[in-house]
Amino acid sequence: MSKVLSAVAWPYANGPRHLGHVAGFAVPSDVFSRYMRMVGHDVLMVSGSDEHGTPILVLADKEGVTPRELVDKNHAIIAAELADLGCSYDLYTRTTTDNHYAVAQELFRRCWENGYMVERTQRGAISPSTGRTLPDRYIEGTCPICGYGEARGDQCDNCGNQLEPEELINPRSKVNGETPVFVETQHFFLDLPALADSLRTWLEGREASGTWRPNVIKFSLNILDDIKPRAMTRDIDWGIPVPLDGWRDQPTKRLYVWFDAVVGYLSASIEWARRLPEVDGQSQADRWREWWNDPEALSYYFMGKDNITFHSQIWPAELLAYAGRGAHGGSPGEFGVLNLPTEVVSSEYLTFGDQQFSTSRGHVVLVRDVLDRYGPDGIRYFICAAGPESQDSAFTWRDFVQRNNSELVAGWGNLVSRSAAMVAKNFGEIPQPGPLDEVDEAVLATVEQAFTTVGDLLARQRIKAATAEAMRAVGEVNAYVSRTEPFKLKGDDQRERLATVLHTLIQCVSDLNTILAPVLPHAANRVHAVLGGRGQFMPMPVIADVSGLDADADRTYPVITGEYSNTPRWGRTPVVVGTPIVKPAPVFTKLDDSVVDEELARMGG
Repeated sequence: MSKVLSAVAWPYANGPRHLGHVAGFAVPSDVFSRYMRMVGHDVLMVSGSDEHGTPILVLADKEGVTPRELVDKNHAIIAAELADLGCSYDLYTRTTTDNHYAVAQELFRRCWENGYMVERTQRGAISPSTGRTLPDRYIEGTCPICGYGEARGDQCDNCGNQLEPEELINPRSKVNGETPVFVETQHFFLDLPALADSLRTWLEGREASGTWRPNVIKFSLNILDDIKPRAMTRDIDWGIPVPLDGWRDQPTKRLYVWFDAVVGYLSASIEWARRLPEVDGQSQADRWREWWNDPEALSYYFMGKDNITFHSQIWPAELLAYAGRGAHGGSPGEFGVLNLPTEVVSSEYLTFGDQQFSTSRGHVVLVRDVLDRYGPDGIRYFICAAGPESQDSAFTWRDFVQRNNSELVAGWGNLVSRSAAMVAKNFGEIPQPGPLDEVDEAVLATVEQAFTTVGDLLARQRIKAATAEAMRAVGEVNAYVSRTEPFKLKGDDQRERLATVLHTLIQCVSDLNTILAPVLPHAANRVHAVLGGRGQFMPMPVIADVSGLDADADRTYPVITGEYSNTPRWGRTPVVVGTPIVKPAPVFTKLDDSVVDEELARMGG
């Protein structure tokens, strides 16, 4: 058993999530985490709402509320969406906790003490009409490297290079279109060139492992060629104060939102451990170290491709700087030497048809709308079967309906329902089988082999291929029904053969339910009940209201958590003869073709 950290990208708390968001981080990380628990690994899955940065200020002003009121509202919305989607976080928290502030400040302070935070003057962007600082992402212009006309002030999404706002050609504010004014301001920069050799050594080691997706490792190595210091503070009054004398009391200097957001993986792990109950009178507050300080522990970071830079360069650089493992030397702080990522698992973009998802342009499908109207199964399956794992992929309502009806309903759901219905009608319980024929042994072997095939793919985050293999096995069992024709075995002299076929069929369905459980945990619980099982087969997350752990103890907020120790094991569990089976209700709901037109009409065509 290994310690496995499942570090899931932190959604930005500026509003509800759309399908493009959860296709990149939420569903893939949950499928992987559930599988790793099933094979016996000790998984810690953490994330939370990213709540700082100027965009929050801009939106709060627009809505006439305080930044705190805005993030309180949106954090609760996002947490509920992810919990209902079935994302099995051990802790989903937020960045506006005292615990997170303390952890982020500790990392910053030690990076500075080790010589990797250097003070520099830079030209910051100011709105001439309001006098407020414009965030990098609120400045748009032409990329000076590739010529892309809609590059942002922090990064070009076309070529992937990091940028500074003043480097853009013809920069303009995305808030009101005006040309920003650049003024000199003091900031701390992470000395990335002093960490470049250590970063390269680590990345080349990951490349040699052969486990990273080619697009991620190639991009990560390429950006080292033009590495330069990166500002880690901002002119803003909403965020974490700079923890240095002469800076901490400056009301408009805060840590860069991306500095503190990636620290969240560590702070959430620490918060999780601090919330554990005592065991035999002993605190478990240091248990997070099992995932962070043990060199044998594994860590997987899940995100969309626009965040690769921050997870394969900025965050590893922060970890190296904290440990003093760069050109300036140094020593680690109180958290010790922290593990670098084992793998950065980045997905490409899920588009809406041939267009990017865009809330402002109305090209958006909100997660909550899909959950409320169609439940979690269809969208989880769509993302796993057709999501943007290694290349951009398109969501359309027609494809969603087609996959739901032809693959979930007609393929898997129909197999479950007719298998259970035949057992209920003929025996009322799982029957005792007679001698197996070759056809019975063959289908059982096919399904058992799927545990190995699908499991190997899930362990390597090849979720699309794993889902395809699982559904191929479903097809083989459906073909077995057609070959054996149990519905024609009606004579008394065929009773034993009927029992053998149906027992074999129920065993295959039970196995397939286990294989598909990481992809379809909600449906897995329903199938478990259809097969006569009791209780919950796949543990589900819950929303819990908690209090802050430090000076914020009088503040409560919702988190996602869960108890996952009863996760079923990955592999065949023999079905129990005599288990009662009744005629089942359908496992999945068939969608009418009218759904396509209805949804397009809601979106204005």
